[in-house]
Amino acid sequence: MEKRFRITIRGAVQGVGFRPFVYRLATQFGLNGWVVNDPAGVTIEVEGAEQLLDEMLETLQNDKPAHSYYQYFNVESLEVAGYSTFKIRESSDQGSKKALMQPELATCSDCLEEIFDPGDRRYLYPFTNCTHCGPRYSIITGLPYDRSQTTMKNFIMCQRCQKEYEDPVDRRFHAQPNACPDCGPHVELWSKQGKVLATHHKVIETAAEEIKRGKIVALKGLGGFQLLTDATSEGVVSRLRQRKNREEKPFALMVSSLIKAREICSISEQEKELLTSAEAPIVILNRKKWASEFIADSVAPENPTLGIMLPYTPLHHILMRLVNGPVVATSGNLSDEPICINENEAIERMGGIADLYLVHNRPIERHVDDSVVRIIAGKPTLLRRARGYAPFPIKVDASDQDQSQEIPTCLAVGGHLKNTVAVNRDTNLFMSQHIGDLDTYEAIKAYHRVIEDLPALYDLHPEWILHDDHPEYYSTKDALKRTLPTIGVQHHYAHVLSCMAEHNLEGPVLGVAWDGTGFGTDETIWGGEFLLADMGSWKRVAAFRPFLLPGGDQAIKEPRRSAIGVLYEIFGEQLFQQTDLLPIQAFEKPEREILQRMLDQKINTHITTSAGRVFDAVASILNIKQKISFEGQAAMALEYLISQTESADVYPYEIGRDGDLDIIDWELLFREILQDLNRLKAFEISAKFHNTLSKMIVDVAKQVGREKVVLSGGCFQNVYLAEKTVDGLRKEGFQPYWHQKIPPNDGGISAGQLFYALKNINSYKKEQALDEVPG
Repeated sequence: MEKRFRITIRGAVQGVGFRPFVYRLATQFGLNGWVVNDPAGVTIEVEGAEQLLDEMLETLQNDKPAHSYYQYFNVESLEVAGYSTFKIRESSDQGSKKALMQPELATCSDCLEEIFDPGDRRYLYPFTNCTHCGPRYSIITGLPYDRSQTTMKNFIMCQRCQKEYEDPVDRRFHAQPNACPDCGPHVELWSKQGKVLATHHKVIETAAEEIKRGKIVALKGLGGFQLLTDATSEGVVSRLRQRKNREEKPFALMVSSLIKAREICSISEQEKELLTSAEAPIVILNRKKWASEFIADSVAPENPTLGIMLPYTPLHHILMRLVNGPVVATSGNLSDEPICINENEAIERMGGIADLYLVHNRPIERHVDDSVVRIIAGKPTLLRRARGYAPFPIKVDASDQDQSQEIPTCLAVGGHLKNTVAVNRDTNLFMSQHIGDLDTYEAIKAYHRVIEDLPALYDLHPEWILHDDHPEYYSTKDALKRTLPTIGVQHHYAHVLSCMAEHNLEGPVLGVAWDGTGFGTDETIWGGEFLLADMGSWKRVAAFRPFLLPGGDQAIKEPRRSAIGVLYEIFGEQLFQQTDLLPIQAFEKPEREILQRMLDQKINTHITTSAGRVFDAVASILNIKQKISFEGQAAMALEYLISQTESADVYPYEIGRDGDLDIIDWELLFREILQDLNRLKAFEISAKFHNTLSKMIVDVAKQVGREKVVLSGGCFQNVYLAEKTVDGLRKEGFQPYWHQKIPPNDGGISAGQLFYALKNINSYKKEQALDEVPG
């Protein structure tokens, strides 16, 4: 019996070879009809014998292309239309833009084989790609995903490329960025002044030689510029640090192969899968003891880990084979600025950094940094969500929503540090790529570009804006200037919500939000918080004992100030007579006098409960770090000490009560640390301190009594703390949740804000409507 089905599929079905897959499937089963891309996804009409249709449906659902993903699959039965062939129809631009945009995909093995085959027409061609790999998000200008809506639109395919594009059995069938040396983009080598020094393959050979000679090369990659230089030379890496204004923050490395990565780092099976995945992120790995024989110490000073990535574009593969050694591969920018995406912009902004520019003429539509991942408690955790992951959505549950009401589109503008923004279509939560700290003109420009770009891609028109409660965050100020209604979401509640979002938790949960800085409802600086939270509300049930930070924001860069604040809370004015204490010695006598006046009179001081500042205080007392050059440096240094011991010892502490709030009093902990300075090694004190923090969380969880415990905030990038806490909670019968898809740091704030909106926005709309009713 003949039948006709209309199959509607929504999800990640564009840019992954899905239409060619459907074409081959239909012809294999002898079925007729058509398949088309539209802004919502893919629509298929297919007719033929019922049994063959059923077999095709089963294959569609169970054997789809590797990078495809279904969110909606519907089959409708129609009258037979009498199709005589099966065709791929020209894409339609009509309808709602619901198709999911694919992130960038690393070079596949088939393309790699061609690139290094001297007999292949794409031999050493740096823009080789197919439906299984290549640029996506960085070149798309609109949906549906067709060549005419990418930055490849001005490269007209030659006859041979066009034939591949039109051949259903070719893996480049409808590969939108398809190109070859005859018709595609090409590379050029530019001087610091923008003068063309070489073109085509000679460019890559010359760049490789210059890297080996110690030059710094700015390479225009997939989503922006990278700065590449020899990672084995101390002098070269130090010069890059000086020029880039990046004192000590670790640089990422690129190596040519997994074998090369194993020479310098220990790699688990999970880490191997991440390194070689289509996402190809930077993976934080434990370095081997002899790594310093291969890698300059200044790549990651005093750091037992290295951030490693493998080549993920043909250009990287060709270059790395020629260099044949590890290179620093860091963002093409000055520190704290977004990466450059345009070669002329790069010359202007990086003129004092790069010696040469390896550029190409394929335009980059939007900046996309390299993503950073670390295995924490057996799961990959995204520390920076960008290339390979953004803007792929997080699908959240809306079962509690009134199904008769559409969920309005909302824009969440995130926090101030590690900024990302997020927008929704229905219950799909789209996070932008990493933008960065909103402290510079370039970062703010990038923020505004992304705020316009992300909704526009999906033809979305936000009705509400979600922002942080901190009145001085740039993102908050910008949100409040706009004409749309706004909703503030407390910083630490947003942290907890971001983790709830990726695990689809409704609550109530005990949310542990530990970070460096967040604006509290009492207008003090929070950061060591325990929140009893659900989707609509939260209650602060516990926090660290507060203390004063002398110098306010300056204390964030000087752990010695956090230590002075903690010790002043314990000893009062007598602190400044204890000149044997290392944090006191870290200041000159006139500075101590100023600090004492500040604390005694509470001038230019902030009250804080920040866990991040408690880490800083311990680092200062141990003389590990008195000043830092990047966020979290002191806490990282403390974590890295622990590898030298397996101690399970803990410090004493008390949990007191202030009204309905439990106060974790750390005074006994710090008093004993001061005693331990004369009897224990620094690494033993650090382990004991971390163990105590973990025990605090477990003890509060016991008092609160909620089974589900959510861990969020930048402190849970600390592998030892996170794993110790997860293990401790499980042993006591709790169900811990930690981040995987969304960063635990402030890069996840926008997701938490938006998750709150998806669950509560219709209630706000009702309140708004009531407010607008006259008298």
